[in-house]
Amino acid sequence: MNFHEYQAKELFAQYGIPVPPGQIAHSPEAAVEVAKTLGGSQWMVKAQIHAGGRGKAGGVKFCKSLEDVREAAASMLGTRMATYQTAGRALPVNLVLVTDASDIARELYLSVLVDRDAKAVTFIASKHGGVDIEQVARETPEDIHSVVVDFVEGLQPYQCRQVGFAMGLNLKQVNQLTRIMLGLFKLFNEKDLSLVELNPLAVLADGNLAALDGKVNSDDNAEFRHPELAAMRDLTQEDPAEAAAVQHNLNYVTMDGNIGCMVNGAGLAMATMDVIKLAGGEPANFLDVGGGATKERVIEAFKLITSSDKVKAILINIFGGIVRCDMIAEGIIAAVKEVGLKIPVVVRLQGTNVERGRELLAKSGLAITPADDLNDAAQKAVAAAK
Repeated sequence: MNFHEYQAKELFAQYGIPVPPGQIAHSPEAAVEVAKTLGGSQWMVKAQIHAGGRGKAGGVKFCKSLEDVREAAASMLGTRMATYQTAGRALPVNLVLVTDASDIARELYLSVLVDRDAKAVTFIASKHGGVDIEQVARETPEDIHSVVVDFVEGLQPYQCRQVGFAMGLNLKQVNQLTRIMLGLFKLFNEKDLSLVELNPLAVLADGNLAALDGKVNSDDNAEFRHPELAAMRDLTQEDPAEAAAVQHNLNYVTMDGNIGCMVNGAGLAMATMDVIKLAGGEPANFLDVGGGATKERVIEAFKLITSSDKVKAILINIFGGIVRCDMIAEGIIAAVKEVGLKIPVVVRLQGTNVERGRELLAKSGLAITPADDLNDAAQKAVAAAK
């Protein structure tokens, strides 16, 4: 699950990580009131969407007057914003964050993530903040510093100090960085997160460190342990079909093609999309209904697939191991009838009770095309979609 910047900063503050004061606003007038409450003479107004690159898209404004704050908020709220991280999708701006505009002396980069290669939690730091860390890694890899944390010993203060001195910080700042890194490590573990990024972690004009922007991702598999995080979820920032799939325990990802896929098993789903590509087609989605798929889940899966007007044909590829083919066939028949499907459906069944499943489909009287194997199914689906 992703979080807004203001939510990330709320979590940071709980763990002693310094952030500039700020509040969210849902209207231009509320943004002005926040600025008045904060005081001072300059503020930042920041669109809250689940993506980076907001500054280049006009989603971060520096304001020197209350009227500037009003105009900045008005230009963002109620609009949709696309950045280089939104994969072509424009996300709605429903609220803005108004914060103090800090005087910045330097910008640093700091993140903590699950490093699957090292099988450990790893910190990545650089003296170059405010830019893509990938760019730094390409151009000046010597400026990237990483700390692989031993899962028994945990993060040690000396490791934090090594990073701080490597980034050219003075003793006071190194001590502050140590507290920030230890706080981040505690936050990361206690909240079951998968990524935390401070970019920039700024050295302010007064010499102190503060997290001016933050990104937090949590591990969905641990959501049941953290109802307080689940309550922070903003479904308006997610693909509607993907958000609906979560409610029905379906694994769904929207793609750009026109052949809808319904498969049981993630590996089989990946293979199905590969074969569609080999046959000259483009998958419209990844959809894994799971090894224990029920008739009800199949019906919901059909609704998800057909919610896109781009889908011109549907390929169903089911291997009946845990789930029986005849039960899947019943679900397909019920779904086609309930949805009132008007587009071609190609079905490939193999496994437990496959003959009974095929018999049910053949006697249904519905326009369902059977396939002998996966290659045959892909070719028929591609042809049907043209």
